[in-house]
Amino acid sequence: MSLINTITFKQLRALSAVVKTGSISSSADLLGLTPPAVHTQLKVLEENFGCPLVNRARNGNFEATVAGAALLDAFETSRSALGKAVDLIEAMKKGMAGRVVLGVVSTGKYFAPSIVARLRRNYPDINVVLQVGNRDRIISDLDTGRIDLAIMGRPPRQPEVTAYSIGDHPHVLIAEPGHPLARGQQAEVQDILSQHFIMREPGSGTRILAMRFLDRIGDGQPFTYTEMESNESIKQAVIAGLGIALISAHTVIEELKSKRLSLLRADSLPIIRHWFVLHRSDITPNPALSRVLDYIRANGEALLAEDEIAGLLSG
Repeated sequence: MSLINTITFKQLRALSAVVKTGSISSSADLLGLTPPAVHTQLKVLEENFGCPLVNRARNGNFEATVAGAALLDAFETSRSALGKAVDLIEAMKKGMAGRVVLGVVSTGKYFAPSIVARLRRNYPDINVVLQVGNRDRIISDLDTGRIDLAIMGRPPRQPEVTAYSIGDHPHVLIAEPGHPLARGQQAEVQDILSQHFIMREPGSGTRILAMRFLDRIGDGQPFTYTEMESNESIKQAVIAGLGIALISAHTVIEELKSKRLSLLRADSLPIIRHWFVLHRSDITPNPALSRVLDYIRANGEALLAEDEIAGLLSG
């Protein structure tokens, strides 16, 4: 048997008490044991190590030998580590510590870092891990358990989820500054359909919404489009005059404020959807997950900068 496996905390507490008090009898009072019990613990510990761990000082009190002092240093270190573990477990039980993986669709990456930063300030012992991907990727990761919570614009049918609306998710039609349709007047349907569109890739929630919007207003009329795999690419393409795009207002706040992009007005715009925070229905949220979920639900309007977006859309 390995020597380390013979050591018990009861023996180490006895050694620590004897060195601290200087006597067996005082150690017994400190530990709530009998003097023979303390002596036995100390004797077994020394026998296992094969060397004395305490000796008598000139004043008659016990003091640690070099070996005893080394063992006590290790004991204090391990006791401190165990104390921290106990505190962490208690915090986890109260939902104040733990690990939560938050998946966010790529359109939400413009506000998701702010959510994580606020969570870390409020709950510093909860490790919130952010993962960003398109809608298909986030749904897949939710299904396989690689993420705990998800924020997206439309809850999936599979896997079954418990979803909570946390605020409006407006989608707007954007064009380069000075575009003929961006002069404040309401754009006509045929004028919109005659434009070249910049679309997200298949599997994106924004792509699905844009296709539905164009099919609805055009009643199936054909339109042309170029496909790109990120909102950033779409914005740059629109700024360069390659076409127009239907996009989440959350992705273009800065460009609208700086006048690098313009809004197109139309009767059916903006399209108002909702942001949802959700988790799989077949799981029971642990305390840390519940804490994060409750915070996002309670602070949705601020986290999504709804006031700022509303001001831009009405301007």
